[in-house]
Amino acid sequence: MTRWAWRRWSAWCCAAGLLAMLAACATPARIAGRPGVASFDRTGRFAVTVDRGNAGRKAVQGGFSWHDDGAGLTLDLANPLGSTLARVTVTPAGATLLRANGTSQQAPSADALVAQVLGSPIPVAGLRDWLRGRTQGGATGDLKKNAAGQVESFTQDGWLVRLSNYDTQGPRLLRMLRDGPDGRISVRLAVDSR
Repeated sequence: MTRWAWRRWSAWCCAAGLLAMLAACATPARIAGRPGVASFDRTGRFAVTVDRGNAGRKAVQGGFSWHDDGAGLTLDLANPLGSTLARVTVTPAGATLLRANGTSQQAPSADALVAQVLGSPIPVAGLRDWLRGRTQGGATGDLKKNAAGQVESFTQDGWLVRLSNYDTQGPRLLRMLRDGPDGRISVRLAVDSR
């Protein structure tokens, strides 16, 4: 191997290693639950895009850690490098967002909190079911299932939801799209395999 080829190969290996480290850091750690309490936990990456036509387009992406024990939900959000941006805590009493800088916001529900913070609705209540591969209570349209009987796509509460790449807990890829008066909102969740 020539010196030039060796340097190029070394640079490629370093770049690949750096990308692997960044990808590993993008997902926050699993959230510890209460001992003896069963929970549903998922970690992965998210991307949210809001396109308001002439008013502009906004996009945010990063990692997430989801912990749902039935009584409450905790969601950690991290930037693409893995630094925690915020923690969302949802209980029957309401929802709270605590940012890394110590500021917080509260709302009567997770959906209301997200709409207040982002200025656009994202169905956190629906995600509690959708992450498990099932539809939320209420009207569901255009329900399609794959050959294994798993929910593949449907419309609910104004959202087109597509679920795929199932493991034993639910879909590992969720794609959600909504066209409404506040523009087009696209949400993508990719769940880690660990």
